[in-house]
Amino acid sequence: MSVWNMSDRGQERNVKVGILKAQEIRVVFHSAYLLDGKPLVGEHCFTPTAEERLFVPAEKGASFTLKEVVIGIGFHWERKEDQTFCGALLLKMEEGQVRAINVVPVETYLTSVISSEMSANASLELLKAHAVISRSWLMNILSPVTCHLSPVTCHLSPVTCHLSPVNSHLSTNHLLRWYDNEAHVGFDVCADDHCQRYQGITRQSNPQVVEAIEATRGLVLTYEGKICDARFSKCCGGMTEVFESCWENIRHPYLVAKPDPYCNTKDKRILSQVLNNYDQETVDFYRWTVSYTTDELSELVSRKSGIDFGRILDLVPQERGASGRIITLKIVGEKRTLTVGKELEIRKWLSESHLYSSAFEVEKTADGFILHGKGWGHGVGLCQIGAAVMGDQGIPYDEILSFYYPHAELTKKW
Repeated sequence: MSVWNMSDRGQERNVKVGILKAQEIRVVFHSAYLLDGKPLVGEHCFTPTAEERLFVPAEKGASFTLKEVVIGIGFHWERKEDQTFCGALLLKMEEGQVRAINVVPVETYLTSVISSEMSANASLELLKAHAVISRSWLMNILSPVTCHLSPVTCHLSPVTCHLSPVNSHLSTNHLLRWYDNEAHVGFDVCADDHCQRYQGITRQSNPQVVEAIEATRGLVLTYEGKICDARFSKCCGGMTEVFESCWENIRHPYLVAKPDPYCNTKDKRILSQVLNNYDQETVDFYRWTVSYTTDELSELVSRKSGIDFGRILDLVPQERGASGRIITLKIVGEKRTLTVGKELEIRKWLSESHLYSSAFEVEKTADGFILHGKGWGHGVGLCQIGAAVMGDQGIPYDEILSFYYPHAELTKKW
């Protein structure tokens, strides 16, 4: 994959990352942070106020810790942990609570993302590839308006995010929803799986991460001069999916469905490069099964959908993508029959958290239903497990990108 410079060279900007929303937020400033010119150090507790409060680091390398940040929201590994960040801290009121937003330069943000989305000890080529796609995804969705906050200085050394549907089409017998970053108001991206995992400098433990960021600084994927919407997922299950199967009916020629011969691995050394400790609580995600009794499924679907189907009689896939992921699923109940989509809405209704993917076959049994599935995530764009195998084999990052994003080009943005 060749690299070319844009004639309209951009400039690195700040990104506002929503970290946490709560009635009370505890912050530990490890060195001086300035609020209206006044320094604060040590632990402080903040509650909602009408006025926004911007805490700016007084010196290079300053950092702060947010207490009890929720990560893995809605997943079975959901938990709270203390997380440390560099850059500025913005507090604002949101729905009667206080929202904590970290304001950092894009490249600093990316240094954390590639350490949080996977292990900081992943192969250099995988880290480079992920740096490019994470940068591309971010720059694709950022508004063209330059952030008015002054740049903050950082060393390169989750967010309570209640998802609301970007689009929802409801008729008597059909419900079609998909979710995207437009659900956020007041900040650019959240810090959990809904956008990109961002856990500050908490997991940045390997100089190779900084090397990957510096080696790809300012590089993005473009198609016909526009920055690519470079999606990625944990494991495609052997076949990648197209964008329109999961989100809006827009075709992106660089997000194609194609066989992936790399992601079928049980090599724990390679898997540990992509799966953080809580991710490794998920096993057998290349091929998996989930079983429900009819009573269990009926109660679950009713509770998760808010619709009284009565006793569930059948689950009937109506439309599938090229990877086998179900786009629309007919749920047949004694009281109600409704077709639901797209893939994430299906996964939300059929699991206490999120079903691994919508790529499953339905087996009816005497007692209920067995879902025979494959993959983890939507399967669009780069497959993190497959890319980890490629990187481990020494395949250069630009070839990894060419495999998962055909027709895209590497472009120097700044």
